[in-house]
Amino acid sequence: MNAAIDLAVYKEALLFLVTAGIVAPLFFRLRVSPVLGFLLAGVALGPSGLGRLVARAPWLDALAITNVEAIDRVAAFGVVFLLFMMGLELSFERLTRMRRLVFGLGAAQVALSSLLLGAIAFGLGQPPASAVVIGTALSLSSTALIIPVLAERKRLNLAAGRVSFAVLLFQDLAVAPLLFMVTMLVGGRESGLGAGLALTLAPAALALTGLIVLGRLVLRPLFHSVAMTRSTEFFMAACLLVVLGTGLIAAISGLSMALGAFIAGLLLAETEYRREIEVTIEPFKGLLLGLFFVAVGAELDLSLLFASPTSILLIAGGVVIAKALALALLGGAFKLPARVAREVSALLSPGGEFAFVIIGAAVAGNVIAPKIGQTVLVAVTLTMLATPALARLGEFLAGRPLAPGLSPEAMDLPPEDDGHRVIIVGYGRVGALIGEMLAGHGVPYIAIDSDAKLIARERQAGKPIYFGDATRAEFLRRCGVEKARALVVTMDAPRANEAVVETARSLRRDLILVARARDAAHAKTLYDLGVTDAVPETIEASLQLSEAVLVDIGVPMGLVIASIHEKRDEYRRILVASGAPARPRRAPRSRRPEATN
Repeated sequence: MNAAIDLAVYKEALLFLVTAGIVAPLFFRLRVSPVLGFLLAGVALGPSGLGRLVARAPWLDALAITNVEAIDRVAAFGVVFLLFMMGLELSFERLTRMRRLVFGLGAAQVALSSLLLGAIAFGLGQPPASAVVIGTALSLSSTALIIPVLAERKRLNLAAGRVSFAVLLFQDLAVAPLLFMVTMLVGGRESGLGAGLALTLAPAALALTGLIVLGRLVLRPLFHSVAMTRSTEFFMAACLLVVLGTGLIAAISGLSMALGAFIAGLLLAETEYRREIEVTIEPFKGLLLGLFFVAVGAELDLSLLFASPTSILLIAGGVVIAKALALALLGGAFKLPARVAREVSALLSPGGEFAFVIIGAAVAGNVIAPKIGQTVLVAVTLTMLATPALARLGEFLAGRPLAPGLSPEAMDLPPEDDGHRVIIVGYGRVGALIGEMLAGHGVPYIAIDSDAKLIARERQAGKPIYFGDATRAEFLRRCGVEKARALVVTMDAPRANEAVVETARSLRRDLILVARARDAAHAKTLYDLGVTDAVPETIEASLQLSEAVLVDIGVPMGLVIASIHEKRDEYRRILVASGAPARPRRAPRSRRPEATN
């Protein structure tokens, strides 16, 4: 006999899923960031919203998030998955080229913002230790909020987006030392400062080194063996294992889980499995980030806001102004264009999620008074809620997007590869020959295949080939189909070719689509699905044999080639007429797309 189900155990999870199903489509139609929707939903459903009314109306308990702790631990993985995806979009080479912005501008921003905010806290009567912790905690911004907002507004690849990302990356790296600082202020260690620093940071350094070394040795073979199974489920399990495993190793060593996942992403960015991993992880990242923002909103104590609204609003405003001022000053020092400096100042001026971690640890250690800590955290939450509005303000202050002309670090290659190229789906003998012909004519391309052995071999030969399933719309988007010059489908499985053609045509009506067909009947099907050209193997073999015979018996080459082309066009007209309406051949473009690296 089945045991009775306690619905209360699943209440928070069900409420979040209902919220996700309502908030995301609603805010998408309103053209407002879903991030703001999840934050507001958390406020409305949390203990300070509907939760406060449960005592008077018990039936509201089913609609309120009364146990925030039940979702907190799972919600924290939202930031972990976000940092993993950010690592996938970078590489160690790109990170090295960004070192001036990451370790220069990023470090200067944390130092100057901490100094300004700490001085304000000290001037308002806080003890020195409390002022230091408050200043450093408020100097950090919200990676989990700013990166999605930038990506949604298509500004992540612009100069301001790249500069913002560099600063946010240093802030994430600084979390571990800042937490150590709080530990030392609590006075829980009997050893000296130097010994304490060594004991705390040594395991972290060893863990990072171990992650990098083992990652380079293990990750590619792991995904190669999983890809050999051609199982979507096993591939997904491997992705989740890497994200959670590296995050937990980092956390055990005293670092943030997000930083460990970021390192794993950096290592996988250099492999042929990068695109498929992105597509596999994306749904988990989106859901967990939504849950994270709901939890942040639910933790907002509205009673403090109503009790002293002026003080909290002044603190929130002071944080935004002080950080914006610091970034504006540093923008000039690092020779950022004025437009970029203004947008970055607005973007990074709110507080971030790590303020909750640092101030929470300080409150637990009696470095900060509980009421002061809660007041500051309410102000931080308000600034986070204002992030989408501040992003719009930053765009307004920046004006038109800045043309590429900034330093190499800021204008590094975008996370998504440039799409002005040809995509080859299937890299067997046919696809490889097409790739050679394209390369010979200076046309950039990438290839997609699902044969792990073939991919490993071709990657060693330096070919731009990736593992993935081209029948998935999201995967084709990751490969740049929306900007691609053409897509060529060369797989020997007719059904697979049809699925890729159908997906690609649904994403873009004007895409040049050339597909390999088994025979005339298959070519008709492909024309029905919208290909620009279908090339039947049987007909092409017959035409090539005819050409060889005619040339060998002495017919002039020019006449033979003309007749072959005429016959090929005749077959094409017949196939198109018996299938879908003909799609006109495309003339060469008068203006070539910009060259890519």
